[in-house]
Amino acid sequence: MTATTPAGRPAIADDRVELAPGTVPADPRFVNDDLLPVPVERRRWTTYNFTALWVGMAHNIPSWMLASGLVALGMDWKQAVLTIALANVIVLLPMLLTGHAGPKYGIPFPVLARASFGLRGANLPALIRAGVACAWFGIQTWIGGQGVFILLDKVFGGWAEASRVGGQPWTLWLCFVLFWALELAVIHRGMETLRRFENWAAPFVIVGALVLLVWVSAKAGGLGPLLDQPSKLGWGADFWPVFFPALMGMIAFWATLSLNIPDFTRFGAGQRAQVWGQTLGLPTTMTLFALLSVLVTSGSQAVYGAPVWDPVALAAKADNVFGLLFALVTVLVATLSVNIAANVVSPAYDLANLAPKLIGFRTGALITGVVGVVIMPWKLTATPELYIFTWLGLVGGLLGTVAGILIADYWLVRRTVLDLEGLYRADGPYWYRGGWNPVAVLAFAVGGILAVGGSHSAPGTGPFPEDGLIPFLEPLADYGWAVGLAASLLLYTALMRRGTAARSPARSR
Repeated sequence: MTATTPAGRPAIADDRVELAPGTVPADPRFVNDDLLPVPVERRRWTTYNFTALWVGMAHNIPSWMLASGLVALGMDWKQAVLTIALANVIVLLPMLLTGHAGPKYGIPFPVLARASFGLRGANLPALIRAGVACAWFGIQTWIGGQGVFILLDKVFGGWAEASRVGGQPWTLWLCFVLFWALELAVIHRGMETLRRFENWAAPFVIVGALVLLVWVSAKAGGLGPLLDQPSKLGWGADFWPVFFPALMGMIAFWATLSLNIPDFTRFGAGQRAQVWGQTLGLPTTMTLFALLSVLVTSGSQAVYGAPVWDPVALAAKADNVFGLLFALVTVLVATLSVNIAANVVSPAYDLANLAPKLIGFRTGALITGVVGVVIMPWKLTATPELYIFTWLGLVGGLLGTVAGILIADYWLVRRTVLDLEGLYRADGPYWYRGGWNPVAVLAFAVGGILAVGGSHSAPGTGPFPEDGLIPFLEPLADYGWAVGLAASLLLYTALMRRGTAARSPARSR
């Protein structure tokens, strides 16, 4: 069936839709150049571009720490790889579903959210996503700066003994600031520069990870000791209480991108490019990288007597200057690759959606950089328990709730048919009540409470009560992402189908 635009024009090939000439929305409260649909002729990203994007984003230090953290929590390499592989297959589905609107309409995530939350209400999920991205940006920047600091200290010596500012050597703060500035300089050049950077960064990081594996294998006397490290949990009663929250944590790691993936797929040449590119890029590369990281971490346990879950700390144990410099460049490229793509692009668009007249893409990126420093990100990666269970568990529950609403609205309520012009007009079909859709707000509140209301911490490991914020919801806490997504999807669909808002404007003409 051939699709049509709201203005009645035939859709572009591959079901791609663009605004009709002369209908560019003029309401400055909801429009700027970065939020308007990407013209069809500029939707050029291919399968390789999306695959390279995911390879570049998956191969980074925090995702390494996910897998190695599971080993540190007691899993063996088979259990850790299985957990991560399953999580990334699961999260791929919402990634593809929300990504569909990108190539079809050329719109970013905050504009897509207007269809379900309303033109003003879209700021709610956009700011949640932006806040999470700012935190991730700070975490990645701190890890990148810390990696540079550790490795330069090994090469030149004396960096760690520098005078201290705020409890840290001033040389560490210098590395942190320089790394921060480098990231913003790259993103300032725009999305095309990002595409070209990801194309060559992706294979380089894979080579760096393989080199680290070869090095630790040689230190351990071969692959045998890496594979022989036993599980401390077994496959019985001790395993499952760790497995399920860890699985939700692994899903939560990319739950951010399952919301704002239209920020990238809007540049796609078609649905085939984004579907195949993401399918080839996400689960395969994350599983491969997980395998590399758990093998290296198991090897570190065999060599040093305890698992070294931080790859920078492990690389710093090398006594070869060339190896240290190679590790330094790999740290730089890996962290730049993921941080710019995953944690700057989204909040830049989200903040632009908040105040289009005042904030453009580049201004939003700068705000992201500042907020990422203010949150003091070094505290969030202090331990595997805090990183995986507390931080990722809470983030996953909230983002899963938003994803459920977006998927329900786009696929189940509107069947992928949007009034493109209406997404930018206060007099259009997505204004609801004062710019807010009460159904979406209610579904978000219910799903969010169910998902994170039972959040709890092990004794002495986090900020939540041991029996949960809302004790009777504690059994749901280990499944936060899945609970939030399912609850909000079902509730939103049921309430919208009962009301007239469920009728798509394009279908009712």
